[in-house]
Amino acid sequence: MDEHIQMSSADGVMTIRMNRPEKKNALTSAMYAALANALDKAFAHKDIRAALILGVPGSFSAGNDIADFLQVAMTGQRESMAVFDFLERIIMAPKPVVAGVDGLAIGIGTTMLLHCDYVVASDNSLFRTPFVDLGVVPEAGSSLAAPRLMGHQRAFALLAMGEPMSAADAREAGFVNRIVASGEVDDAALEATRNIAAKPPEALALTRQLVRGDRSDILVRMREEAKLFGERLISDEARTAFMAFMDKSQKKAS
Repeated sequence: MDEHIQMSSADGVMTIRMNRPEKKNALTSAMYAALANALDKAFAHKDIRAALILGVPGSFSAGNDIADFLQVAMTGQRESMAVFDFLERIIMAPKPVVAGVDGLAIGIGTTMLLHCDYVVASDNSLFRTPFVDLGVVPEAGSSLAAPRLMGHQRAFALLAMGEPMSAADAREAGFVNRIVASGEVDDAALEATRNIAAKPPEALALTRQLVRGDRSDILVRMREEAKLFGERLISDEARTAFMAFMDKSQKKAS
């Protein structure tokens, strides 16, 4: 288990926390692998009835670690596909998954929420998917899930234009259920997850299956996106964007 992914369980809930605050929870390959492993454990354990994904104050996730992207862009080496293992787990999750979002939810920090059953966000949360700006394409099956949920125009603004969404925008778009103050996210999300876990499990599972429907087409789209994403990672366009991003980050840090 990666040190930046923490797990705990109580009251039928597995809490999975992304905990890399110094990098605003930018996700590495090791963190994706740990997230997939944590979800596997939650789904396999008979006493766990729901999973809760949390970040840290001010950052749910800043998205993929750009340093990892740049390494792929410069070397062409794509050894780890851990991100897609994680995405497959969350897309096809057999048990309810809840997320508590405070602050930044960038890239996959937003797209993973499209597959959660319930999302609590703080009033200062910011959702943005700058895929095109980085020379890549959307992931997580979001190019199919987002238009279904919020319509073409709003999905285009989010995924293609990279326009930010506030918590209120995200609730209106349909992927945030409840907005609370920043310091209340963890408690509110845990309360919701406990309420889900306390319900009759068989009836809940059947109802969830009816509500979610067949997810196989989203899984297929995620794999199509993954192929394009991998091709884009080694493009000149993406390499230039990653280098500009890293240069800007280094100047801010100095």
